[in-house]
Amino acid sequence: MALIGMMGSGKSTVGFWLAQSEGLRFVDLDAAIEERQGRSIQEIFQNDGEARFRDMEQSELAECLTSEQPLVVSCGGGAVLRAGNRALLRQRTWVCWLRASIETLSKRVRSGDNRPLLGEDPVADLIQISDARAALYAETAHRVIDIDGLEANQVAERIRLIRPQQTAAR
Repeated sequence: MALIGMMGSGKSTVGFWLAQSEGLRFVDLDAAIEERQGRSIQEIFQNDGEARFRDMEQSELAECLTSEQPLVVSCGGGAVLRAGNRALLRQRTWVCWLRASIETLSKRVRSGDNRPLLGEDPVADLIQISDARAALYAETAHRVIDIDGLEANQVAERIRLIRPQQTAAR
């Protein structure tokens, strides 16, 4: 199972809850990249650029989704930017888009520190990024959950109720 959505939508927290409750392995794609590279996502963006980061992301995602071990994957917000990632996600696992309002996202990401795509005006950046990615999230997701006003455990429970059985197997 994979979770997609904007930065601040709760993918990592919800994914962790889901994995714990289902007894599955949890992979936070950004954290996996940071561990493999030995540096932060922000450092990768600054030193190597976004295109190189997207290469790393694509490679890490492919590795996760070819695993036979059942898992829950929390994708980075921009994982859907590449058509290959969208296709792989749709083909290899069940995908849920955690959709959030700009108000919710801006409260959660605050100043944009440690968010390489957010600049001086994080709210304006969130609006622009969200507008650019919404159709890609919709194309990739099997289901959508609007997370505004919900706690992570409530979102996780909703996912457990709507996902088909055996979707975590891969």
